[in-house]
Amino acid sequence: MTWTAIIVAAGRGTRAGGEIPKQWQLLGAQPVLAHTIRAFEQAAPAEVVLVLNPDDMGRARTIAPQARLVPGGETRAQSVRNALEALADTPPDHVLIHDGARPMVSPILIGRVLTALEKAPGAAPAVPVTDALWRGQDGVVGGTVARDGLWRAQTPQGFSFAAILDAHRAHPGDAADDVAVARAAGLDVTIVEGEEDNLKITLPADFARAARLLGGHMDIRLGNGFDVHRFGPGDGVWLCGVYVPHPRGLQGHSDADVGMHALTDAIYGALADGDIGQHFPPSDPQWKGAESHIFLRHAAERARDRGFRISNADVTLICEKPKVGPHAPAMREALAKILGVEPDRISVKATTSERLGFTGREEGIAAIATATLVSA
Repeated sequence: MTWTAIIVAAGRGTRAGGEIPKQWQLLGAQPVLAHTIRAFEQAAPAEVVLVLNPDDMGRARTIAPQARLVPGGETRAQSVRNALEALADTPPDHVLIHDGARPMVSPILIGRVLTALEKAPGAAPAVPVTDALWRGQDGVVGGTVARDGLWRAQTPQGFSFAAILDAHRAHPGDAADDVAVARAAGLDVTIVEGEEDNLKITLPADFARAARLLGGHMDIRLGNGFDVHRFGPGDGVWLCGVYVPHPRGLQGHSDADVGMHALTDAIYGALADGDIGQHFPPSDPQWKGAESHIFLRHAAERARDRGFRISNADVTLICEKPKVGPHAPAMREALAKILGVEPDRISVKATTSERLGFTGREEGIAAIATATLVSA
């Protein structure tokens, strides 16, 4: 039996974030697509066919010099058909069609699909649904759905080459996957045991999970932030989420919480995601007088969306007055609550500048912060 692997990687994958399509983003030291290709090469197909956006043909040669490259179509179904048509002159017995964004596919799973094709025109892996299923409406549970007989579909989906080519030629428009095309043509598709680790990278957090499964190095990010606000009229200052009575206030477009601003920028810095001014421009009147927890919470959410957790944070306030020590425990609690971590992962401390500089002259307060992010 001869078989060919068709790896579909022509999409743009915008939900995964990043400046380039997800299949070309790094997973460890290699692009996602490189891991996918290597898994199939280990299973020894007669040929690997990559279906790509025409703009990606050049970079594909660096990771798969032996693969046949086929331009994708406007839909996934068209992309697969393009690959099948490219093989039609010298067809294999079978094809396995796989998503390029599933880098964790194992040779064992590939073999399982090939074995099933010895007795069936189509075979595809799936994992049974074990969790309760809800139907939601307007953010609340509207009902439950019976999970009996439900499966989570995966790839590679394998077929007799002649049968799936005829099915695609007869199929109008797009389809959810190649099983849908096969079934529309009357082909039976055998379900084979899938694997939980055979995840499809769809969202930013999926990169961190895939990295763990690959046994790659943990992604640790370190960022620092620095901020200054001058004194002006007022009867107290906001520092790290706590209002501290003082004969003067801090001046700023928002509530001028210098400690929280520095920590926010430290998190953005660890993500290489700009700074407060980029996300919340001071030229925008909606942020005038804004409470700084809005900024810090936004930075923390950005970290979680990228698949990171906040390991620890350290804030140093530089001032002669007010005295920070008595309020430091409350500040740690406030920051921890906003960041969604335990207080023992947050440090808040203060130092003076020995009467030197603007802080020594009590003209304002400065803050330095460091944040460590670890892949979740």
